[in-house]
Amino acid sequence: MPMFDLKTRVLIVDDAASMRMTVKNFLSEIGFTDFTEAANGLLGFDALEKAEPPIGLVFSDQNMPECTGLEFLKKVRALEKYSKVPFIMVTSEGEKQMILDAIKAGASNYVTKPVDLETLKTKLEKTAERFLK
Repeated sequence: MPMFDLKTRVLIVDDAASMRMTVKNFLSEIGFTDFTEAANGLLGFDALEKAEPPIGLVFSDQNMPECTGLEFLKKVRALEKYSKVPFIMVTSEGEKQMILDAIKAGASNYVTKPVDLETLKTKLEKTAERFLK
């Protein structure tokens, strides 16, 4: 299966530090090593703008204060320079409409909570297939 370069800088945006740590730990198990974290979409967008080297993959929670994952996604997709950055939404099970809204807004894929390593790896591989053609 195709996979992103493991040196890709990953941005993890979630208002729950424990969830950021969970995603980071799973990505570390897969082999990723370069992480940037943010507690909401506003901070995430700021991190995206300032990142050197640039962010190559985004994981974002949906439900966050100040700027939701969907609002963050729309801000990211509104700029041409970020239009091709893979963006994976992390949502709670019962948010089917949010998932549809996120896909319409340009999400590359989504992962439902609770997150587990195998699901995360599968979603990453499917996303890599589309982005690494």
